[in-house]
Amino acid sequence: MACLFVSGCTGQFVRQVGVGGLPSGRPAGIAVADGVVLSRTACALRYRVYRPAGVAPGDLAVVGHGFLRAKERMTGLATALAKSGVTTATLDFCNDRLWDGGHARNALDMMTVADALGARRVVYTGFSAGALSALIAARNDRRAVGVVALDLVDARALGVRMASGLKPPLIGLVGDASRCNASQNGLAVYAASPNAVVQRMIGADHCDFESPTDWVCRLTCARGEASPGSPRQDILRAATAAVQSLLRDATGSEACGEE
Repeated sequence: MACLFVSGCTGQFVRQVGVGGLPSGRPAGIAVADGVVLSRTACALRYRVYRPAGVAPGDLAVVGHGFLRAKERMTGLATALAKSGVTTATLDFCNDRLWDGGHARNALDMMTVADALGARRVVYTGFSAGALSALIAARNDRRAVGVVALDLVDARALGVRMASGLKPPLIGLVGDASRCNASQNGLAVYAASPNAVVQRMIGADHCDFESPTDWVCRLTCARGEASPGSPRQDILRAATAAVQSLLRDATGSEACGEE
């Protein structure tokens, strides 16, 4: 079967490590803290939580970064989500290897962070290969209420297999075709899902889905010259609206007594 069935978690070690060394200029009303938990493959899984003031615990967005990137590259999205009232966690995948994306193991790590934070409903989201891991996590986590994929890149048709049996909605934000999004091979993933919605971000290159990006991504993936009107802010707004809509729709389904 295509699904990767996940058994109960192994012994977890959770340690809050405070806020020392976090970026300055954090938005008012948002508590930011770092933590570390032992992953299911026994590596140290470091995460960062953006928690809005006055928000009841339970709902969580877990955000995965791209291949061989870092949680700092998703700071803009995490901040935007927290400012909208959604508790958000980013993480550094500790199972990425140059020769192996470790997509399934990264999915387990996203679920481990959700476990550590006591989530009851989760929107899994991610960028590029991190979006593939978000999809796998949602396919295997009964708490998942949806997936928001940012310029998803599939690998060995794993995303297609996961999407074909995915029950929660899948929302995909898609940039222009390029080598870095494998010529939009994520479109086949959305086509395989019974509950997928695709939003094309016209003029967006792969690096526009990071916030902030850096010279490494620009050198590898961006177009030759910087666009005078980067769609990055449009992407942040669209992704935030997508996460909010998934949580809102899940609340409505619960109120109607749906399972």
